Amino acid sequence: MFILYPLLSTLYSLPSTLYPLLSTLYSLPSTLYPLLSTLYSPPSTLYPLLSTLYPLPSTLYPLPSTIMRIGFGYDVHTFAPDRELWIGGVHIDHPLGLLGHSDADVLIHAICDALLGAAGLRDIGYHFPDTAGEYAGIDSKILLSCTMRLLRDAGYELGNIDATVVAEQPKLNPHIPDMQRTMAEVMGVPTADISIKATTSERMGFVGRREGIAAYAVALIVPR
Repeated sequence: MFILYPLLSTLYSLPSTLYPLLSTLYSLPSTLYPLLSTLYSPPSTLYPLLSTLYPLPSTLYPLPSTIMRIGFGYDVHTFAPDRELWIGGVHIDHPLGLLGHSDADVLIHAICDALLGAAGLRDIGYHFPDTAGEYAGIDSKILLSCTMRLLRDAGYELGNIDATVVAEQPKLNPHIPDMQRTMAEVMGVPTADISIKATTSERMGFVGRREGIAAYAVALIVPR
């Protein structure tokens, strides 16, 4: 709010008795804003500014898109026999793996979608379609590395990731530090920038019936 004070004072020389009122504008309800115009008659060029003090006009405050962008990703895969289980780039010992065109790393796929979505670059299926033979059985860490390259080529860098994996089995919490380290190395970011949580669906739905695993991810990116 303080960035408005120098602008207001250059547009018109307000009396000192008005300054305390200005300092409390942010906390006042919008019905009180017309009070300014009754206390002092500002020049016509100031009316649009006063009428839009809350929220601030975009010309007076950097647009969110110039500060940060946020993307959301979701992925789900069913269990299948004779498949290895890979989550977060880490191999997990389990009788069943996940079914997919690649190695079906549900967590990495959700993170890739969140990163691509934040940058306005579509989704993982657009860049790495499951109809393309070159991606059959591919290590999802390669897809994550390619996604980071697309992100940086577009002029962005990772701020942070917050992800949740939903599974009844296996228990994933013991593997989270390895997942963080593995993905941080692939992405070229600090481990602290990658938050991973694991939970269950309390035996509800397809995850609760142990038919598969789901993952959700939110990514924040910033201009490089």
